[in-house]
Amino acid sequence: MNKKKIELQVQNISNSQEQAGAYAMVLGEVGGDRQLPVIIGASEAQAMLIELKKILPPRPMTHNLFASVLETLGVKLLRILIYKAENGIFCSYLYLKAEETILRVDARTSDAVTLALRMNAPIFIYEDILEAESLKTGGQAADPTASSHPDKEKFLQEDSLEMLKEALQKAIEDENYERAAFLRDQIRNLEKE
Repeated sequence: MNKKKIELQVQNISNSQEQAGAYAMVLGEVGGDRQLPVIIGASEAQAMLIELKKILPPRPMTHNLFASVLETLGVKLLRILIYKAENGIFCSYLYLKAEETILRVDARTSDAVTLALRMNAPIFIYEDILEAESLKTGGQAADPTASSHPDKEKFLQEDSLEMLKEALQKAIEDENYERAAFLRDQIRNLEKE
């Protein structure tokens, strides 16, 4: 069976209105108007925003480490595919190419999307899942890094600032002062903007 696949892109990451402490990642159909909301955790949202804003952390985060290992081994991330949705939980595959072998690895959708952002790989979903789970909007899908929407950069900045402050508080509680200093500097830079 060869089901039709639709390409998606990250459009937005915001606080979840339904779950406290969670975030909503909105994936938009490339060249279409369907949107797929996916509930993700704070650390996953932070990792995605760091990738979207091209912030370079002083030490590799988990997805950076994994991407570096793949690149060092000569493995390319071809694409990710959201292949199942059940009770609001999305399941994804990573399609990796090592020499002439293509490998399929199961992954959480938030991890797969973060890795796709880091490694510039396309994100796909089966059309029947997108149709069943999507929200329909009146306009075209937007590029999350484009400044065609004047409030977009401000929105990403405010969301990033909030997540960075939460991460700073956690770093202080964990007595990870090196990370706390880095996060403090990132917060100051965003507040200056």
